This record gives sequence, structure tokens and C-alpha cells, in this order.
Amino acid sequence: MHGRVKLKSTAQQEEEKRKEKEKKLKIYLTTRDACFNKRKEGVLDEEALQLSQQLLASNPDFATLWNYRREILLYLETVRSEDEVQRLYEEELNFLETCLKMNPKSYGSWHHRGWVSSRLPRPDWARELGLCDRYLYHDDRNFHCWDYRRLVVKMSGVPIEQELQFTDRLIGSNFSNYSSWHYRSTLLPLLAPGSAESSSPQRECSSPTSSPQMHSHRVCEERLLKEYELVQNAFFTDPNDQSAWFYYRWLLGRAEREEMISCVYVSREGERVVVAFSRPVNALSVGFLLVVDGQPLQVDWRSAHSCVRHSPVWICELPPGTISDTSNEHNLTVTWTEKRTHRDCALYSGRAESWCRDSATDLELFRSELSVEKSSVLQSELQSCTQLLELEPQNKWCLLTIILLMRALDPLAYEKETLAHFQILKEVDSMRSSYYSDLCSKFMIENTILKMEYAEVRVFSLCDKSLSTLCHLDQLLLVTHINLSSNQLLRLPPQFAMLQCLEVLQADNNIIEDLEGLRHLPRLEEVSLRNNRLSRLSDLRPLTTCPKLTRLDLRGNPIAQATSIRSELADMLPSATDLLL
Repeated sequence: MHGRVKLKSTAQQEEEKRKEKEKKLKIYLTTRDACFNKRKEGVLDEEALQLSQQLLASNPDFATLWNYRREILLYLETVRSEDEVQRLYEEELNFLETCLKMNPKSYGSWHHRGWVSSRLPRPDWARELGLCDRYLYHDDRNFHCWDYRRLVVKMSGVPIEQELQFTDRLIGSNFSNYSSWHYRSTLLPLLAPGSAESSSPQRECSSPTSSPQMHSHRVCEERLLKEYELVQNAFFTDPNDQSAWFYYRWLLGRAEREEMISCVYVSREGERVVVAFSRPVNALSVGFLLVVDGQPLQVDWRSAHSCVRHSPVWICELPPGTISDTSNEHNLTVTWTEKRTHRDCALYSGRAESWCRDSATDLELFRSELSVEKSSVLQSELQSCTQLLELEPQNKWCLLTIILLMRALDPLAYEKETLAHFQILKEVDSMRSSYYSDLCSKFMIENTILKMEYAEVRVFSLCDKSLSTLCHLDQLLLVTHINLSSNQLLRLPPQFAMLQCLEVLQADNNIIEDLEGLRHLPRLEEVSLRNNRLSRLSDLRPLTTCPKLTRLDLRGNPIAQATSIRSELADMLPSATDLLL
């Protein structure tokens, strides 16, 4: 037995570890209490700096200590020379590197480093860029480091082209580098900005896992066309990696409509003016000016639905007698003071209503006009993606991108193919089938609105299209008849109240449980809701705000089986003389 090392039992080893851990914890708590007492007493000295350093070296995510440390450093700035402050902050940067080695994704450490670098009398930005390079080499998705790099680039004035080349290197070594694609999307609009006329091809339809920075920043066409080749190389190399596909969706971009008054509707009945804007606004803070026959009027504006504060549709009632006489002609002007834009509308004698809006030929609601070159390139991209789909028929990213390309090129011409691709998407990516259903519904509504615009009619029909959601309702302001039967709608949302000209609504054979959107529709006369899921009298309460409602069909709903429902409905909706239960 002599000369042999005595081995400790597992229990002994565990006990020693426990005692060592307790000892370290006791020291940590004692140091923490001492540090907190100093801060409570307002002490800002070297000892407090050392105490906080001991704590942060073992736990760099202690935000309160970083705050205390900054208070100390700010005080020391006032009592030391510039050279001493320089040395102090350089030591702080060295200490921070120690913290980052312990936790490269420590938010507190990166934030504090940015604060220190911004206060250094003579910062060494080249060193900071090199530090970012090292950490991104080890983890190219360290978003704290990416945030810090953006700060360094901004403060030091690094050329954008140089940063773009940096993303080239990272993407070249790893196509799956999502953060580099994202960073690239923030650089391109700065390096090669596009004009409003050279906007990207279509409105983006982002998912909950949306693609990088889907902002309205535009990139010039020449640069966009070059980027297509880069990203195509990436997704042909690894078709199942989502990073390049997301960036590709960003390149397809979004067509931002010009901020303007898109429509003014005037009705003698009720002496109402309804204004539609190209984006949701808050009339209470933005400010509109209404002029009738040369006279400014003080009116109260309200959104189509009381619960919607930012709305693209706003309504006002004119003072009694302003436009009620049908023998008189009136000229109205609505001015959007914030954007210095206005729209005129003439209400001719003998007319009960009038409106002024963009013509169908000038209206680019959901996509932008494509130049010949861009159209040719996108057509080529579509062919490439179609070829890839033949090799990877179950690739959801390829399927979705093909849909977006088809919509950028010609949404109506590719409607049949788009629906077929959505059906395949739901099968290959069943976990996101609800998202694809909503996106498909959105595209179908856009197509129907386009067809309605071209035909210049006020009837909107989307029957048996598997709609799961409603959108773009602000584009239906002038619609008088709408048919949404045989879909999968669960509710009529508050935005439905923007259909201020609606007279007849058919929504049979859905799964509707909520009628919240059917509020304050002044012209609504007939509502058919057969075979839905309305089960309570309170579900119908919104209809009490529709003064002209005369016909209501509730056959096939649970509420139709309730006892005394007819008498209760008669009391609640006295104007609805034609009740079908």
C-alpha cells in the first residue's frame, strides 16, 4: 500500500466541492454587499471600482454593477487629466475583454464597451474592428457583437463599401450566415440608394419569422440585379438553408405606395365625408383640413371603428344643411396637412353621392411597374427557381420564392399556379399551414380587388376560396355588395367597418363567431350569415348600430335554436323586419 495515492470516494469529492462552492459564494455575497453599501452611501472611489470588477469578472451580466461602474468612471473623468482618463478607459477595455472571454454574448459587457469606446479621448477604432472580427469568426451569429460593430462603424466612419466586402468574406465562407445577410441588407440602401421611381418589385408578405429588415429602404436597380446572382449561388449550393432565401425575399422588396389621400367619398344622406389614406393615420394627431365651397369647416373626425385609433379610413359628419339640398352643386377639398397633399371632390346637383380617387389605370396597389431589364431578370430568376424545384420538389423556401416572383411579375396571370404552389406548401410544411392559408387569402383578395378595379364595379365576390382572413378592407370603401360565402372565416374584424357604402353582405357557410366589424355601417340593409357559429344574442349586438338593416338570415346557426330568440331579436333589432331563423 505504500507509495500509492489515496483515492477519495465520490461522496468525499462532492463534499469538498460543496464546501468550496459555499466559500466562493460567501466571498461573492460579502463583496456584493460591500459594493452595494458604497453605492448607497454615494462613494465613487477606486476601491468601489475594484470591488465591482471582482464581481463582474465572475458574473458579467450583473447590470446594476455596470451602472455603478459607469457612475464611478464619470466621476473620475472630472478629477483626472485627459491622459489619465485615457489610461483608465484603456484598462477598462482590457477588463472587458476578460469578461467577454467568459461570456461572448454578455449584453452588459458589449453595452459597456460601447459606452467606454464613445468616451475615450483617443479611441482606437481599428482595434475595436479587429476585436469584432475575432468574435464574429468564432460565432458569426453573435448579435451583440454585430450591434457593437455597427456602433464602431458609425463612430469611426468606416466606408460602407469596406463593410460590404466584410460581409462578402463571411458569406463566402458560410452561406448560412444569416447575420451577414441581414447586415448586408442594412448596407445596400446606404451604398446604392434607389429613387422612389425605382422601387422594388412587390409588396413583401412577411411571416412571423420575417426576412431581414423588411423596411421601405430602396436599392437602385443596377445593384439589385447584381445581388440576385450572389444570392442565387447561395441557395443553389444549399437549397434548404433559409438565410439566403430570406435575403432573396428582401431583394424582391416591397412597393411602398406614395403617402397620399387615396379616396374622398361624399354622401348627401347623413351629410357624411369619408376619407381613405394610403396608410393608417391618426387624425387626432396628424390633422386634416376640410373646405366646402371655399369655406373651412370645423368638424370632428372619427375612425371607422371606435377601437381602431390608427386607421386608413376616417369619417366626419357635416353641419346640418351643408350639402343636403340635391339641387345644389358643392366642391369639397380635404387637405392632409402633415404631408401637404390634398384631394378635391365635386358633388353635382341631382347626385346623392360622389367620390374622387385614383383611376384603375394609374393605381398600383400591390406591386410596382417593372422596367424591361428588371422584368427580364425576374423572369430568368423564376425559371432558375423552377429548375431548382424540379430537383428539390419538397423545398418550401423555393416554393414560397416562386410564388413571390410570380406576384412580382404578374399576379393575375400566375393566379392558378400560385394556388397550386400554396397547396403543396401546406403539405410539405404542415406546421405553418395556417400562415400559408392567411398569405394565400391575402393574395386572393389582392387579385380580386385588381379585377374589380379594372372592371370599375362596386361588387366584391370571393366565394369558396378557402379564405382564412380578411385584409385590404380599406380598398373596399366604395363596395356596395360583398359575398364571402363558403370560406373559413372565423370573424368579421373591426376593420370591416371601413366598408361605409356596404348595402348587402353575404357570408354564409363560414365558421364566424364574431361580428365586431359590423358596426356603424350606415347603408347596410341585408345580412346573410347562414350556417355559421353564432351562438349568443350578444354576438349580434354590433348590428344594432346599423340603422337601415331590414333583412337578417341566421339559419343554421346555434342561436337560431334558442327559445324566444325571435322575440328577443325583434326587440334588439326593430328595423330588421325580415328575420330568417
